[in-house]
Amino acid sequence: MLAWSIVCAAAAAAWAYLVAGHGRYWQTGQRLPRAARDPCPWPDVVAVVPARNEAGMLAATLPTLLRQDYPGTLEVVLVDDRSSDGTAEAAAKLRPGPRLRGRSLRVLAGAPTPPRWAAKVWAMAQGLSAAGVPASRSGYVLFTDADIAWEPGALRALVGAAEGDDRDLVSQMALLRTANRWERVIVPAFVYFFAQLYPFRRVNSPRSRTAAAAGGCMLVRREALARSGGLAPISGALIDDVALGRMVKRQRGRCWLGLATQVQSVRPYPRLADLWQMVARSAYVQLRYSPLLLAATLAGLLFLYAVPPAGSVTGLAAGAATAPAALAAGTGLAGWALMSASYLPMLRLYRLSPLRAPALPLIALLYAAMTADSARRHYCGRGTGWRDRAN
Repeated sequence: MLAWSIVCAAAAAAWAYLVAGHGRYWQTGQRLPRAARDPCPWPDVVAVVPARNEAGMLAATLPTLLRQDYPGTLEVVLVDDRSSDGTAEAAAKLRPGPRLRGRSLRVLAGAPTPPRWAAKVWAMAQGLSAAGVPASRSGYVLFTDADIAWEPGALRALVGAAEGDDRDLVSQMALLRTANRWERVIVPAFVYFFAQLYPFRRVNSPRSRTAAAAGGCMLVRREALARSGGLAPISGALIDDVALGRMVKRQRGRCWLGLATQVQSVRPYPRLADLWQMVARSAYVQLRYSPLLLAATLAGLLFLYAVPPAGSVTGLAAGAATAPAALAAGTGLAGWALMSASYLPMLRLYRLSPLRAPALPLIALLYAAMTADSARRHYCGRGTGWRDRAN
């Protein structure tokens, strides 16, 4: 029991550090900085939308992008990556009418993916090329996904923040759906774990090497893309958003990443299997296909999330009659309480009951299983990429 109580105390100490010293990752207050004044003139924006088999999404999302309350020019380039469901035809029907001045929509048929390019990055690169980027060096490029819906002032706020705070990359984590039971279980934890891995305050600090972005909403200066020669440096990236954030920050570009309520994903995940696929698709990629990193990640998840509740249960079951049992119970409860408290802001963001917070250890174990399954799929040759593509 003494050894176990020491492990429980170590886990509680780890949670004390995470809550107090890990970039305050658990807080949800990283929102777009407000500009002191509007840009004059407002810069041009090209929005690149890579799409594959998204015909069912576009009617709910593409019009929200085209109807942005943005004072400057907005050109939307949708790249159809050889869809089989009529994505290009569905997009073409949504072209803006003459009353939407300063708005245009181009629908491109994607070319076959070249060797060593990831399919989604290749679609993004084709959109850049069609818009004259990086040859043209003024304005911004907005990378967004076909399942993202935009409130009318979202783009204006993005560009205002980038201009006012002199940022080369401004990215927002879209608010994901929590309409059904499994979405309410998995989705807030997905955002919580992402923020734990990439604390937003550290991403936003020029002094920190931590870099990331959220793929549904990434506004990038054209100059930053021109300095890198476009997307060629991240051509093979399966996790394109994090790779783009790292590319910009390596150039000493100023980056900002935060949470959004004006930018929302409308993609449904009706079954646990759908959410499992979302996580397992990229989990082992994130670990760079390393068995050592996989083992360390699984051990870390168990240490952080399983030890505190297990320590509290075993210590209390022993009646806390001895000093080691009392230590296991006390530190286990302390670690569990800190863990639960750190999850509360994310639950509030998604308007879910705080009573869900103590269940975070069970959700973490579920994520550990998804991560292990991601590795299993890779070694079985069943790894999947973007929208069921091979990469």
